[in-house]
Amino acid sequence: MKDDYFEHKAQIYDLADDRVANVVRIAESIRHRINLQPSMDIMDFGSGTGLLLEQLATSVRSICAVDISPSMHKQLEEKRHRLACSLETVTLDLSTHSLNRSFDGIVSSMTMHHIDDVADMFSRFNSLLDVGGFIAIADLDREHGHFHSEDTGVFHHGFDRENIMDFARSAGFVDVEIQSASTVKKPQGDFSIFLLTAVKQKNL
Repeated sequence: MKDDYFEHKAQIYDLADDRVANVVRIAESIRHRINLQPSMDIMDFGSGTGLLLEQLATSVRSICAVDISPSMHKQLEEKRHRLACSLETVTLDLSTHSLNRSFDGIVSSMTMHHIDDVADMFSRFNSLLDVGGFIAIADLDREHGHFHSEDTGVFHHGFDRENIMDFARSAGFVDVEIQSASTVKKPQGDFSIFLLTAVKQKNL
């Protein structure tokens, strides 16, 4: 297991109003693009303290929260009693370890730029989904490295939209679409956030 890069941030992570507002907008965009159902079991990749899954919990049956940080999941566990759906937390580096599960969908907020091999991660997502399952992945548009005040654990300064869509298609996803979901305003500038949605291709 890698060092817990977020240990020093976990207890104050939810206190950043701009971060919370960004996730609320991302959740709204996901609900607009994805027909979430109360029978669905989904995975939140890079779940952190659960900011995104809190917003989606009323719309699904269960959420499996996957994150590399034990400290983040400790904060999430304190919210369990107030979530409207079943919650499972899995502390795991999905880039190097497998998860023997299947889901109706995978959501993620602001995590992919922390992943070295993005193409491989999309393939891992595909293997974790039932046929017809969806992904809804939100992250930074390409920027110049100013979004983070520190670069610990950051592999990409955002993404070119066409490139990340190609990663999804190459991994076997269809109906790949991308749209603007939010803007994060920081002293060093405004940073646009996209939402990529796609579906695991049905067997031919």
